[in-house]
Amino acid sequence: MKLLDNIRVLDLTNVLSGPFSTVHLALLGAEVIKVENPNGGDLARKLGNKPEYNQQLMGTSFLAQNANKKSITLNLKHPKAKEIFKELVKTADVVVENFRPGVMKRLGVGYDTLKTINPKLIYCAISGFGQDGPDSLKPAYDQIIQGLSGVMAINGDERLNPLRAGFPVCDTVGGLNAAFAIMAALFYRERTGEGQFIDVALLDSIMPLMGWVAANWLIGGKPPVLMGNDNFTAAPSGTFRTKDGYINIAANKQEQWHSVCDVLGVPELKTDPRFEERDTRKANRKELTPLLEEKLTQHPTDYWVEILNAHGVPSGAILSLQDALVQPQIEHRRTLDTVEEEGIGPLKLFNVTAKFEKTPGKIETPPPRLSAHTREVLTELGYSDADIDGFKEDGVL
Repeated sequence: MKLLDNIRVLDLTNVLSGPFSTVHLALLGAEVIKVENPNGGDLARKLGNKPEYNQQLMGTSFLAQNANKKSITLNLKHPKAKEIFKELVKTADVVVENFRPGVMKRLGVGYDTLKTINPKLIYCAISGFGQDGPDSLKPAYDQIIQGLSGVMAINGDERLNPLRAGFPVCDTVGGLNAAFAIMAALFYRERTGEGQFIDVALLDSIMPLMGWVAANWLIGGKPPVLMGNDNFTAAPSGTFRTKDGYINIAANKQEQWHSVCDVLGVPELKTDPRFEERDTRKANRKELTPLLEEKLTQHPTDYWVEILNAHGVPSGAILSLQDALVQPQIEHRRTLDTVEEEGIGPLKLFNVTAKFEKTPGKIETPPPRLSAHTREVLTELGYSDADIDGFKEDGVL
């Protein structure tokens, strides 16, 4: 049995936040049907660094987060397409969309309409700012949300700030938030039989992730200080130079600080009044770092990682993305899995990363070609081949 067996999700989402949400449901066994615009489908189909894939409407951005899904096309501006969609909603458990607020209502397929067709329906709307409020109708992309949330303001250091995160963190976290919310709503429905509307905003989703930083201001009354690769909670905790590169060291406990001193051969720093206590050590980190790097630069990163970890000090190399993706731990955990896509070849994609003992999720099918399942899904609804051919001629799909 799969965790989400017999759960049907209608996925009207595009690009990142929505598809990232629904791919988690698909990996856990839900039947996720992408309902796409006949004119090109999900915009992510054209996004990526391989032009030949973009031309096939299978861009790398699309491939990254649409495994295990089906694809149908419906022109929801066409009355017949609306009728077909409503028939599909009768069979569905979840609808997910990430249009601007009001778009689905204007199309005549908003939640108020759909819940009369299927009262048990869970409807999740993902948007930049939420369904209401003074900014609700503003356009939103990940970098816009990074700027408005404070994320860019707390990244970097005195030389480089503001600084965006190197991947679309707000879109991604928004998608995870939506997946979590949908699972919670499914659980509630199991108990009550009731569906409900879920309003997920990217801006809302990212801000609690800065809880520690925000608490220093909201509770402690101190604004964040730009610290680059240093950890504001402890010292020495951050990135340090070695003989051949850099190392991350997280000596967050007093005993770990003592171990650092012993391993590096500077035991006198343990009783130095500038570094003896945690808070004074944090205040004097700019004086401490050169003293540690004088020793660290005598040996390569791998040497220090091994010896520091052996002495109970969490340490690690700073890997390139290419090296990170093939490190033994990632391979052992099968964080990535391979699925074959005809016309492209083997695709390495991220698997479901929670390891369920009884209901493990996995990649079973590659991301779908545009409209690959239209005939299958509409036939299941009772439409004939002649009906479907006619719909195509009329621009319904």
